Amino acid sequence: MPPIISIVGKSSSGKTTFLEKLIREITNRGYKIATVKHSHHSISFDQPNKDSWRHAQSGASATMVSSTTEIQVIKPVARELTIEELARHLGEEYDLILSEGFSRGSAPKIEIHRKEAGPLLDSASNLFAVVTDEPLDIETRQFSFEDAQGVAALIEEKYLKPNRERVSLYVNGENIPLSAFPKQIISNALLAMANSLKGGQEIKDLEYRYHADK
Repeated sequence: MPPIISIVGKSSSGKTTFLEKLIREITNRGYKIATVKHSHHSISFDQPNKDSWRHAQSGASATMVSSTTEIQVIKPVARELTIEELARHLGEEYDLILSEGFSRGSAPKIEIHRKEAGPLLDSASNLFAVVTDEPLDIETRQFSFEDAQGVAALIEEKYLKPNRERVSLYVNGENIPLSAFPKQIISNALLAMANSLKGGQEIKDLEYRYHADK
């Protein structure tokens, strides 16, 4: 899956504002970004008596609404999904997924910190950068609110350049981490098979799925 970075911080710290700057800076470098916003409230993309609402009320497990410019998916879940599970629904076509929130998740994090908000979050593990308006006595890299360019450069070197080529394996919906050797074996086997079927066309994205109801 694409690398995931969570932008975390206390309420009104400026997460969304800095995230907007960061998205612009990274996309200007030629990368394709997807974002995920965490909300503590229930969300709805539909209204009662609309066709897609009626589909769901009739028993459809998921409903997709398509227009000429966008799609929306309405899909109830039994529990709140992790950022990694949500990323799978976005697909593999993005270079980076930036999430706002998910401070308790396992993804690498950048914390947005304001002096008046008090200490850093206790829940934010795997922190690799802090955007702050005061110097902090920590080993983690620190950046000012004006230095979205510096944060983007760190992300590029640490996460984007090393993941230009990716192989993702999911078993029963769970992402299986792969070391270099099995990753190379799977990649070579699937690419060779696909190349023989496609007549040698260049392959930039390859997806294989297996499903069986037993």
